[in-house]
Amino acid sequence: MAGSAGAARRGGQLAVGLVLYAASIAALVRSGLGNMPWDVLGQGVAVRLDVSLGTATLGLSVLVLLCWLPLRQRPGVGTVANVLVIGLLVDPFLAALAPLPDPLPLPLPAAVALAGGGVLLNGVATACYIGARLGPGPRDGLMTGLVRRTGRSVRLVRSAIEVTVVVTGWALGGTVGLATAAYALAIGPLVHVLLPRFTVPEAGGRGGEPAAPVRTGEPGRAG
Repeated sequence: MAGSAGAARRGGQLAVGLVLYAASIAALVRSGLGNMPWDVLGQGVAVRLDVSLGTATLGLSVLVLLCWLPLRQRPGVGTVANVLVIGLLVDPFLAALAPLPDPLPLPLPAAVALAGGGVLLNGVATACYIGARLGPGPRDGLMTGLVRRTGRSVRLVRSAIEVTVVVTGWALGGTVGLATAAYALAIGPLVHVLLPRFTVPEAGGRGGEPAAPVRTGEPGRAG
C-alpha cells in the first residue's frame, strides 16, 4: 500500500509540476520582459518557421532527446511526459493570457508582476517534477549526459548550453530581457529551497527524508 501511495504521489506531483511549468513559460512570454533561456530559442524558432511556441517547444524537445542517443542517456516516464505535456499546454496558456489576436503590451507594473510570478511558479514547478523522481527533462538529461561524457563541471556545461541557446534564440528573434536575467539568478536558489519539500521519499527513506539526496547542481528547466 505504501508503494502504491508513493507511486500515486509521484505521478500526481509530476503532472502538477509539468502543468505549472507550461503556465510559467506562458507568463514570462506574455510579460514581454524576456523568456527563460530555452524559450528564447523556442520563440526564435517559432518566429522563423511561422509556427506556434508550443509546436517549436515540442520539436526542440524531440531534437534534444535525439542528442541523448550518443550520450547513452535513458529517458524515464517523466522525460516523455515532460515533452508532451509542456509542448501541448504552452499554447493554451498563452491563449488564455493573450486572448486577442494582437494583444497590447502590458503596463510595466503588470508585466513585472507577471514575470516575477512566472519565475516563482517555475521554481515550484521545477521542484515538483524533479522531486517526483520519474526521469529528467530532455534538457536536464542533455546537461547531465555531457557532464558525464566530458568530465566538466555542471556549472560550466549548463552555462555553455544556456549561453548558446540564448544567443542563437536571440539571433532568430526570441525575446531576451530583464526577466531572462532574473530567472537565471533566481531559479537556482528557489529550487534549492523548494526541492527538499517536494522530493518524494524512496523506499527505505525515514522521517520523511529521501533515502538518497537528489543532486540538483544548478537546476535548469523541466524541458
